[in-house]
Amino acid sequence: MNRFLEQHKDNWQRLEDLLAMMPGGGLRGLSKMEVREFGELYRRAASDLAIARAETRDPKLINYLNSLVIRAHGRIYRAEGEGANLIWKFFATDLPQTFRANWRYMALAFGIFVGFAIFGFIATWYDTDFTHFVMLSGITSEITAGNQWWLRLNDANQIGATSILSNNILVTMRVFAMGAFFGVGAFYDLAFEGARLGSVFGACYKLNPPFGNSLATFVVGHGVVELSTIFFCGGSGMMIGYAIIDPGDLTRGQALKKKGMEAAKIVIGCACFLVVAGIIEGFLSPSGLPAFVKIATGVGTGLAMYSYLFFAGQGTDAIDEPEKAAN
Repeated sequence: MNRFLEQHKDNWQRLEDLLAMMPGGGLRGLSKMEVREFGELYRRAASDLAIARAETRDPKLINYLNSLVIRAHGRIYRAEGEGANLIWKFFATDLPQTFRANWRYMALAFGIFVGFAIFGFIATWYDTDFTHFVMLSGITSEITAGNQWWLRLNDANQIGATSILSNNILVTMRVFAMGAFFGVGAFYDLAFEGARLGSVFGACYKLNPPFGNSLATFVVGHGVVELSTIFFCGGSGMMIGYAIIDPGDLTRGQALKKKGMEAAKIVIGCACFLVVAGIIEGFLSPSGLPAFVKIATGVGTGLAMYSYLFFAGQGTDAIDEPEKAAN
């Protein structure tokens, strides 16, 4: 059994890698050499499945190989023009599976952002001049005067929602693009945005605590989803940056292609999440609804999003280690 695994697991993993490189389930994402290699690996996996059924009788290994062969078969013989099915598959399985396979990058981005947010809050609490270092000149006078600038969105919700949505997408795209620079760019952007947010709240609670409570009430409704997309896009950029530094068993080109496809899926998902955040920020957050409604909205949307990402599509994860099949 162990010898069988040692002899064939590299081929299975390479087939997994090629499957992960295919956009939308088609073969167009592969080079001609990779298409030929994919066909050969598919035939070998089908042969290995027959051997496993006849000789090993290990149910976990058989189930793994059966799943691998079915997925490879589907990529080769899938019908064209299944656009609606591809969209459904993307949201039902591809996006959450890709997120779970790369959650450590998102967790790292979250840690950077939160760490610098705490730093920005503390630094501003001790010296409000810190706001100048994070490009918030003039914010202290607004806070002291009690000018709640965010309430101006109530004057034109539709325009405000559109503007906010566009700005949020640009911010997340920038964090993602900067991450491709060996991950350093994403680190800088996440650190700066975190320190900036922390500085705003630090100034509010230092100079005008009720003002800080009002700002927190405004942010909470949309903030969970909006800030999460920043972490996700920053982590996606880091995925590409790390693939350049450490491609693993793949060539750098192959590693970039694989991680690039995975990162693109996460970024597309983030754009959809931002539509929800933008609508909430443009209509609900600046409204006169009670604070508990906004808090419930923030908690509810956050729970829904993370439950989807961590639990949707389980049982059909496409990114498995071949060794797990024998455990």
